Amino acid sequence: MRGGDDEARSPKYAHIERERRFLVDGASRPDLAGLPFVRIEDRYIATTRLRLRRVSDSATGRVVLKLTKKYEAADALARPIVTAYLSEAEYDVFATLPARTLSKRRYPITTPQGEFGIDLFEGALEGLELAEIELADDVALRTLVVPSWAIADVSDDCRYNGDQLAQLDEVATLLADSRG
Repeated sequence: MRGGDDEARSPKYAHIERERRFLVDGASRPDLAGLPFVRIEDRYIATTRLRLRRVSDSATGRVVLKLTKKYEAADALARPIVTAYLSEAEYDVFATLPARTLSKRRYPITTPQGEFGIDLFEGALEGLELAEIELADDVALRTLVVPSWAIADVSDDCRYNGDQLAQLDEVATLLADSRG
């Protein structure tokens, strides 16, 4: 039997999420007008590494509810993640917990390298645009040819993790630090 510390370092039921994130130049990225998107509403539950997520599809109206934990990892591009899909009643229970919130619209953009999700943030983070891509192949992820509209790789910059972004009251300082 594994001890609690071993389980926390190497979670038994997790899979490895391989992704990269980029700051996006909104003036040079593909036009998103009229494209379908998903609206993502995240709740980062206080004092935990848990994220409660509601994903609403603009084209179909379909809603997906999930509870996710991303584990710490030495490699910022590949880390263990566990997700449980929830019913509306289960979601409502977790939604009563204290949390920081974050909302964005995610647009799928297909490139020769794969499908990027371009996130346009709402509320206090309006103006922030990030792109992410997940690839199953570690070599492909690390040798990715980055689109010209992806102006800075922020994959290993913890300021661009959702839980950190949810703590911000405005985005101007973050953008100035990253572009300057």
